[in-house]
This record gives sequence, C-alpha cells and structure tokens, in this order.
Amino acid sequence: MAVKGKRTKEVRKDIDRKKLYDLGEAIDTVKKAATAKFDETVEVAINLGVDPRHADQMVRGVVQLPNGSGRNVRVGVFARDAKADEAREAGADIVGAEDLLEIVQSGKVDFDRCIATPDMMPLVGRLGKILGPRGMMPNPKVGTVTPNIGEAVKAAKGGAIEFRVEKSGIIHAGVGKASFEPKAIAENIKALVGAVQKAKPSGAKGTYIQKVAISSTMGPGLKVDPATAFDA
Repeated sequence: MAVKGKRTKEVRKDIDRKKLYDLGEAIDTVKKAATAKFDETVEVAINLGVDPRHADQMVRGVVQLPNGSGRNVRVGVFARDAKADEAREAGADIVGAEDLLEIVQSGKVDFDRCIATPDMMPLVGRLGKILGPRGMMPNPKVGTVTPNIGEAVKAAKGGAIEFRVEKSGIIHAGVGKASFEPKAIAENIKALVGAVQKAKPSGAKGTYIQKVAISSTMGPGLKVDPATAFDA
C-alpha cells in the first residue's frame, strides 16, 4: 500500500471526505490545499444519471468559461485560402490543409484544439484514428466544424472548453487555476454545470446531475452540493 507523504497528510487533515460542501467553501478549501510548486488546475467531476452506451444518452458540448481556463491553448486549423488567413489573423497556432494532414499523420500533433471548415472534413476524416482517441476530432455539434473560423479560434483561445461524458457516466473538465480568485472559479464552475444541464439528452431518466466534486491537480477531491453549483 502506498505511504502518504507529509504534504498529503497535511492538506487532507481538515477535509471531511463525507461532507457535502457548499460550492464557495469547497473552492476555498481546494485553493488552500493546492500547495504544489506549480499553479494547479481546478478540476470538476460531474456524475450524470445517463448510460453513454445508448446514443440518446450521450452528453457532449462546449462552454465558454467567463474567466478563461488559465491554459495557453494551442489551436490547429484545417482551412484553405481566405479562411486560412482568417484563422491566422484570429490567432491560430498552426494552419494548413494537405500539409497539416501530413504533419499529423507523421505523429506530430502540436495543438490542443482542432478546428476545421466544413469543406475540409473529407480530408480531416482521414485523421480519425489519430485525433479521435485524443478527443480532438472536429465536430459541428461543439462548434469545431464551422465556416466562422475566426470566431471559433478566438473562442478556443479565450476559454471555450469541450466536455463529453465518459463511459462511466462522468464528465471531467478543468475550469481554471488555483491562483484564480474564488469568484472567478465559482463563475466558471457554474457556467460548466449550466452547459451540462442544457445538454441533458432526451433519454436521461431520473436525477440527471447526481454528484459534483472539485479538486486541484494534486489535491484531494471534495463533494459539492449540486444545488450550489447552479446560477441563482
């Protein structure tokens, strides 16, 4: 059995793992527990009452975090001609067509978010086995296949994050950094929970959002009262 270090014991000593925390109290506790030598990410886990094995219970979407994610998101764009220029002007890190296809096929995926214009999807579709497992395949449902390429790039750079339910029925997402002000973290969490609520599938039965928990990258998880994670 793993032996807990001194730091781990210290940050966990005042945490009640069975308690259902108010969102504000949970954020304050997570921030205090984030004592690593780097700016830890604040992460949210949402347990949903769905079975993703059924198509009518799949949950996915995109949300614009009002205070950004705190990450430097590298954006790759598949586009040609004027749309390629638009993407570059909007701040895309890498833009291309067949040339970018060859780079990705070689195993070099030097971006965190992939966006494409609709006409490029026959080309991008050939990268499904590479981008799919990374959760980076462009999809019109989350705004990453769009003719409005400049807006999509700016959104990705400005804090838009994608979410997708895992096989276990849980959504995981980073919603900011431990250095953020508590209010900023709370606003980001409420934006995410609100977007997940709006994405409730038709096949969901019973209680949809069952549990919410937050933690920092290296810190312990705290259970949050779901009622406090919604905007009033």
